[in-house]
Amino acid sequence: MSTLKKVILFTDTDGRARFRDETVELTEGTPQSQLSPLLPSGGYQLRQSPVGFQSSFHCTGATQWLFVLSGQMEILLQDGSSRIFGPGEFFYSSDTLPEGATFDPAIHGHWSRQLGPDPLVTLFVRD
Repeated sequence: MSTLKKVILFTDTDGRARFRDETVELTEGTPQSQLSPLLPSGGYQLRQSPVGFQSSFHCTGATQWLFVLSGQMEILLQDGSSRIFGPGEFFYSSDTLPEGATFDPAIHGHWSRQLGPDPLVTLFVRD
C-alpha cells in the first residue's frame, strides 16, 4: 500500500508550535490512481502573497490543510527551525492557541514568508 507524507504543524503541550511527520495511507482507488479515504472539509480559500511578504508570529485560527500552488513558502517556528514548501507540497496546520491562553508572540505560533522571485499562491482547506 502506498502512502503520502503528511507534515503537521501543531501546538505541543508547552504551547509552542512544532512539526511532526505522519503518513496518509492511500487505500482507495486503483494502482494507477491511488487515493486516500475521503476526508472532511468545511470550505476553502485561495491566497496570493506578493514577493517580499512576511507575517508576524501568529497561531492558526482554525485547523486546515495548506497547499502551495505556486511560489515558495517558509514556515519558521519559535525554536528557530523552519521548513520550506514549494509547488505541489502541503501541510496540515493545527497550531491553534491553547485553550485559556493569551497569545504571547515570544511563545506561541509561527511566522510565514514568501521566498524566491514568484508570488506565493496557496489553497487553504478547512476541516
